[in-house]
Amino acid sequence: MPSYQSIVVLTGAGISAESGIRTFRASDGLWENHPVEEVATPEGYYRNPALVQSFYNGRRQQLSEVTCNGAHKALSDFEKTFDGSFLLVTQNVDDLHSRAGSQNLIHMHGELYKARCQDTDEVFDWYEDITTQTLCPCCHKAGNLRPHIVWFGEMPLEMDRIYEALSACDLFVSIGTSGNVYPAAGFFAEAKAAGADTVELNLEPGSNASQFDQSLTGLATERVPGFFNALLG
Repeated sequence: MPSYQSIVVLTGAGISAESGIRTFRASDGLWENHPVEEVATPEGYYRNPALVQSFYNGRRQQLSEVTCNGAHKALSDFEKTFDGSFLLVTQNVDDLHSRAGSQNLIHMHGELYKARCQDTDEVFDWYEDITTQTLCPCCHKAGNLRPHIVWFGEMPLEMDRIYEALSACDLFVSIGTSGNVYPAAGFFAEAKAAGADTVELNLEPGSNASQFDQSLTGLATERVPGFFNALLG
């Protein structure tokens, strides 16, 4: 196993599935029986904020009922032990990486346990339901808080920091992602162009698995600890 100095890890829904987090997007494209356009776009929110708030209230409630798993913990343990540079980028909006102890972490699609003021963009920790009558802590206006979630058509968070890390890494690992959602689906190509080794760990091969240097299939709770323990020797 090569000795790496700078590692970027991308995680998707597959790493949290074994904790009981549903992906919400079914094979027919519906999210909990709603078209994506209704509950995961800015336009859907402006049309029916009560529906969108209710949808994310349900997701927040479900998150309170699950725990992190061995794959989350393996990444946290590796970060604590690894001597080089380590960045964990997740597409997931759950907090399971944080609960497991990960520190150098970017939630590129936002977080369920945060809310954002639509006027000031100030972000707040938020664990309760949000309704159209909820008062924003900073502007004290009702209906001004929205979920701190990156919806379709919005720019993911901290992209400059992510691309800077990708351009400097010598190992990129994608865990539990479909390879269909951009810009995250293109991260491996950015890392590869910088000379990094690229590895996919997935329950089933993603849509771009053949383009990785190595693609390993299996449960995240088995593959992730095994792979990262091997890196430490």
